[in-house]
Amino acid sequence: MALQGRAGSLLGRFPHRLDPKRRITLPATLRNRMGNPTYVYVMPDLNRLECLNVFPPAEIESRLDKLRAAALTDRRASEFVTWVGSISETLDIDSQGRIRICDSLLARVGVKRDLVLIGAFNRIQVWSDTAAPAEHEAFDKFADAARELGF
Repeated sequence: MALQGRAGSLLGRFPHRLDPKRRITLPATLRNRMGNPTYVYVMPDLNRLECLNVFPPAEIESRLDKLRAAALTDRRASEFVTWVGSISETLDIDSQGRIRICDSLLARVGVKRDLVLIGAFNRIQVWSDTAAPAEHEAFDKFADAARELGF
């Protein structure tokens, strides 16, 4: 179910199943909030190994520009760019709103057939159905963090 948020905010939790060709249909509400892009950028989450991030072009381009500039003069940044490039992909969104994430990325996060898409404000997270955080468990876990952040 999608939650209402300000324009551009990607919100909601969407149980999903890969189709026979192993494609994911991005929910129309999320595609609309991303500005109906023709492609997305997919990479593993750098903080949580069990999920993938699907970034809209507008969100990822500024980050990539910073990496490109730094990689020209900084060896560590250059190595990071090489690593991120090797574990990421740019995917076209077909006319039905579907993307086909490569099998190696799906396997990396344990997606076999059933998965959960979670709107995380500026990106969509892809989780296996067994690894996705449970909604009800998060309240207690994050109450202190929400207070500390003034949320």
